[in-house]
Amino acid sequence: MSADRFALWPAIDLKGGHCVRLLHGDMDQSKTYADNPAAQARAFEAAGFKHLHVVDLDGAFAGRPENADAVEAILKETGATVELGGGIRSLDIAERWLNLGVARVILGTAAVKDPDFVAAALEAFPGRIVLGIDAKDGFVATDGWGEASTLSAETVINRYDTGKVAAFVYTDISRDGALTGPNVPATAALAKAVPVPVLASGGIAQVSDLEALSAYRADGVVGAILGRSLYEGTIDPAEALALEGVE
Repeated sequence: MSADRFALWPAIDLKGGHCVRLLHGDMDQSKTYADNPAAQARAFEAAGFKHLHVVDLDGAFAGRPENADAVEAILKETGATVELGGGIRSLDIAERWLNLGVARVILGTAAVKDPDFVAAALEAFPGRIVLGIDAKDGFVATDGWGEASTLSAETVINRYDTGKVAAFVYTDISRDGALTGPNVPATAALAKAVPVPVLASGGIAQVSDLEALSAYRADGVVGAILGRSLYEGTIDPAEALALEGVE
């Protein structure tokens, strides 16, 4: 994705086959927004969005895919570019999703707990692996954000050949789902520190938040993930999409 592109990725988080949003990554604080994730994906596409950020929340906790039927329905019923995370802990699973039409897979827990697998995935699928950097109290969290590691984002990133990483998704867990505004300074600092595009996630509530993030597109902040702000209407899709650059 080029530096002048600022892409928006509506989030479809899957729990029990439904489309939900969590508060601060807490599975006990979830709100269901749609019973048919594929229909929600079609609605986002009809609104003009060309990208989708899909996460198998149950899979992130279980360590294996748990909402495969919902993901496959999304892939079959939309033409959007899909990135998928949650429960992808082996090369076979990653390859299966990539062969089914997922544009790129997101590795989060594995980036902390299984660096050999992530290194192998980067070698096997260069440019199609996104690393999820989920920060909790300054440290990277794992297992659906249920566990906090003792590693900083920079420590995790420095383990890998960044030349083969498609992007980083940087999430400030303390802001996720809270509509309190993104952590722009931390996102921008990460983008400036690494030679890899960064997607911002967590807390985005209004178009001005997107404007603040897109101001750093030249530094590598190439887009943002939108969740509750779209589901609850605090961001107008047409106004947000006007910020997207030309590929």
